[in-house]
Amino acid sequence: MHVQDKGTTSIGLVHEALQGALRRQLDTSTVLQQARIDPQLLTSPQARVSAAAFSRLWVALADLLDDEFFAIDSHPMRRGSFRLMCQASIDCDSLEQALRRILKFLRLLLDDIQGELILEADSAVIVIHDNGIERRLFCYGTWLILVHGLLCWLGNRRIPIKELSFRASRPLDDSDYRMRFCEDIQFDAAITMIRFDRTFLDLKVVQNKASLSTFLKESPASLLVKYRNEDSISAQIRMRLKDLNPEQWPELDKVAKVLGMSYSTLQRRLQADGVSYQRLKDNLRRDMAINLLCQPTMTVGEVAALTGFQESSAFHRAFKKWTGVSPGAYRRSAVEESGERS
Repeated sequence: MHVQDKGTTSIGLVHEALQGALRRQLDTSTVLQQARIDPQLLTSPQARVSAAAFSRLWVALADLLDDEFFAIDSHPMRRGSFRLMCQASIDCDSLEQALRRILKFLRLLLDDIQGELILEADSAVIVIHDNGIERRLFCYGTWLILVHGLLCWLGNRRIPIKELSFRASRPLDDSDYRMRFCEDIQFDAAITMIRFDRTFLDLKVVQNKASLSTFLKESPASLLVKYRNEDSISAQIRMRLKDLNPEQWPELDKVAKVLGMSYSTLQRRLQADGVSYQRLKDNLRRDMAINLLCQPTMTVGEVAALTGFQESSAFHRAFKKWTGVSPGAYRRSAVEESGERS
C-alpha cells in the first residue's frame, strides 16, 4: 500500500503559532481541540504534527483572534483579508504585477513589516523591512509563506528560492524552514530577504475565479505543503522512497546509482544537507506514521506494518525515540475526531 507523504510540522512552530493567543491570555485548549492536537505533544520538544493539523490550527487561531497573521503584527490581518488579497491579484496579467499588488496590499494591512521588490539583472529580490526592529523568525516565515505561496499558486508552479536570509537567529529545529523554502538559509543576517530568478515574474497569471474558490477551501494547507522545496538531495531521495514500501527501501549505493552519482558524492551532499541516510529514512517513517495515526480508522498495528515494522512493540519504541511521545497521543486525537463525527 502506498502511503502519501504529506510531511509534518515541528511542535516548535505550534508553540510559535499559539504565542499571540497566550499573550492575550486566551484559552487555547479549544483551538488545540479543533486542530486535533493532543496537548501532551506540547510538552515534547521532538514532537511533530501533521500538516493538516497545523492547517486546522491556523484556521482555528484566525477565528479566535480575528487575525490571519497569528496576532504577530501590531495591526491585525482580520478574517477575510487573505481572500481579498487573492481577489486583488487574480486579475493581474503577470506575476510581477500580482506581486507588486500583494506587497501593496500587505503594506496597507500590517504595521510592523512590509516587503519591497528589487529587480536586478537576473534576479528578483524581496526585502522584508521591519522598521529596524528584529522580529520573530515565525513572523518573517509566515509573511513569506503567504507571499511566496500565493505567487506560486497564481503561476501554477513552484518558484525556486535561490537565496534566503533572516535577521532572526537559527531555531533549534530549522527543518520546517528548509523544507518549505530552501536548503541554504542564512540566519542572523543584516536583512531578511529572498532571491529568485527574475524570469518567473514574466509568467502569466493562470488562475481564475473558479480555481480561486477551490484554492481558498484548501488554504492554508496548500500553502504549507504544495509549494515545498523539492530541490534538495534529501527531498529527491524522499520522493523516491515514499513510492516504495519501507521494507523495499534500497541501500544508499543503489540510491546513488538511480540519481546518477557516486556513493561518496551522495554522502557528501547529504552531509551538506545536515542529514544521514538513516536519519532521512527515520524522518520519513516518522512522518508517514504521524499522518496514518491521525486517521481514525487505522489501528496502531496497521500503522506499524505500513511503516515497515513487523512488531507493534518495536514501532512503539521507535516512535517514542523519534517524537518523544507514544503513538497514543496521536491516536487519542483521531479517536476524538471519529467520536465527533458519529
